[in-house]
Amino acid sequence: MLGSMTSNVPLNELGEFLKKRRSQLSPRTVGLPSTSRLRRVDGLRREEVAQLASISTDYYTRLEQGRMQASAPVLDTLARVLHLDDDERGYLFQLAGRTTVRTRRRGVQKVQPQLQRVLEDLTSVPAMIQGRRGDILAWNVLAAALVTDFSHIPEKHRNYPRLLFIEPAMRGLYADWETAAYVTVAQLRMEAAKYPEDPRLIALVGELSMRDQQFAQWWGDHRVAARTVGTKTLIHPVVGEVTLDCDTLTANTDPDQYMTVWTAAPGSPAHDRLRILASWAADQNLPASSGWEA
Repeated sequence: MLGSMTSNVPLNELGEFLKKRRSQLSPRTVGLPSTSRLRRVDGLRREEVAQLASISTDYYTRLEQGRMQASAPVLDTLARVLHLDDDERGYLFQLAGRTTVRTRRRGVQKVQPQLQRVLEDLTSVPAMIQGRRGDILAWNVLAAALVTDFSHIPEKHRNYPRLLFIEPAMRGLYADWETAAYVTVAQLRMEAAKYPEDPRLIALVGELSMRDQQFAQWWGDHRVAARTVGTKTLIHPVVGEVTLDCDTLTANTDPDQYMTVWTAAPGSPAHDRLRILASWAADQNLPASSGWEA
């Protein structure tokens, strides 16, 4: 799992992704006739994928073995043959190097001033700014009250995926922790396609794979997901169960930096609970952050 990020990374990852996806499809799913012949592999055979994509079996085999680059038209066809959704198709193209210019070194990430100003103006809803790998760059008081007091966490460990899997309190915070954690792994997988040589990302995946069996399993599934709007139900120790809408705002000046905001419709029970949470946070004197570098 981790090793696939460290040697001939993009092509090896592309091959692993293709193998995983064809193993999850049955001949009937893709319109191939059923036979009584015993199948030695789960899902589709290489030759069946090649047939459906109108390419040679040797060509497809070389793709899976990480021994050649795929053209954009072939990638497009494979995405259709393997029934990839939009996120998975984008991931496939990223692994093939067709959409992203890779850089060996990434500079220090600073909170973008525009996002910082928005964060400081948000006093009635929880919000935090995240960067590459899900690093937590800044947060407001309500985010500290809703999720955890990030100021008590060492800067090098202020990473949301890490907190989800390492901190016991985070497992109890989400009503459906498994879904939240699984989606987080899928989003991290998407980022790994963009920056496969990021040493901190490699170290994070290695640590979580060693410490948590579920993370290791989900990472090996090669599922991917983009950041989108959604709804999360939390079981908060102060205000109880609260269901909030989640959205992300991306900085145009740094696409790898985004703000997560939790909101509730005015007059709803969740909105009332946020007001109670704000009052409690004021009593606790919880600190916000003005941002840090990662």
